Amino acid sequence: MNSTDRRKDTVYDEATIKTRLAEELPNWYFENGWIRRKYKTSGWKSTLMVINTVGHLAEAAFHHPDISASYAFVVVKLMNHAAKGVTDKDFELARKIEDVVMWQPGLIEGGSLEGTPDDPRFKYIKYD
Repeated sequence: MNSTDRRKDTVYDEATIKTRLAEELPNWYFENGWIRRKYKTSGWKSTLMVINTVGHLAEAAFHHPDISASYAFVVVKLMNHAAKGVTDKDFELARKIEDVVMWQPGLIEGGSLEGTPDDPRFKYIKYD
């Protein structure tokens, strides 16, 4: 096992997790051994899109969250099951999920992609 492998499996204590979340992922929180994020959506179709997006990213990373969903929200929970705690793998996947799900091309990047219109017929996710 090289040093990179050990780093990925280092389990962080609660204080370190909360500090990192505040600095790196302010919309995520720590509860009962998991880092978590609740994404509010505009309805069932959007909820399914978020679930599928998280599923794709998790499968690509080969690191799988627990997901809970209802009509207009998705809760993502991350904890490294093998390490029995929160590790760098969780922070890295959370960052990727956050970047993709909360992407707003019209506001952030400009260019040709305009983003979802501010119209109830086309709403996707409730951005923070």
